[in-house]
Amino acid sequence: MISCIAVDDEPLALQVIVGFAEKHPGLRLIGAFSNPLAAKAFLDKERVDLLFLDVDMLEVNGVDFARSLSPRPLLVFTTAHKVYAVDGFELDSVDYLLKPFDYSRFERAVEKALARHAPQEYRPFLTVYEEYKLVKVQLDDIECIESMQDYVKIHLINGKTVLTLSTLKAMYDRLPSNRFIRIHRSHIVAVPHVVSFSNKKIQLPHFLLSVGESYHKEVVRFLKDSSTQ
Repeated sequence: MISCIAVDDEPLALQVIVGFAEKHPGLRLIGAFSNPLAAKAFLDKERVDLLFLDVDMLEVNGVDFARSLSPRPLLVFTTAHKVYAVDGFELDSVDYLLKPFDYSRFERAVEKALARHAPQEYRPFLTVYEEYKLVKVQLDDIECIESMQDYVKIHLINGKTVLTLSTLKAMYDRLPSNRFIRIHRSHIVAVPHVVSFSNKKIQLPHFLLSVGESYHKEVVRFLKDSSTQ
């Protein structure tokens, strides 16, 4: 878990970031500031791992604010304008969130920050709701994901399952494209757990799954590319 603060002079935008940060199990929110000068005073006294920083503030430009920090936390810029992306790159920011953004996009930015903060220790994960509880699922542990009408069932390599309210497409959009592939309208598989592929069937440690006709060409291409990496 890493500490973070949020700085944005728009109350509603700040409220969104605070809500997302409090929801994420990898973050410990220790401050939220609508006044950048108050945030600067806090940062001068406290060590912070990650800073969510709005660019378009009235009192000070967020990019200039970031340049003034020493030491500088990991940075995730938030703004309604793409024009500042180059400045974010110059400051080696972790990510650049274009408003309005949803929790899924926020989560991807946090994963990048966690990976950069402790690259040897970090295991990527996603968070889902199961029976009104927020559950952390390590990506390495996922064998496949099955569509069940309005829900998806996440099958873990240890035989356990997690059932959560989501479409398969929405879940697929949250997963890294280099590790997961959709093989059927009902299934997503984790490529590292693929044992074999033949006759339009994919063998996993605990499942033998059919590849849909419309997905076959892309699955073949993807698995060939993966085998050469």
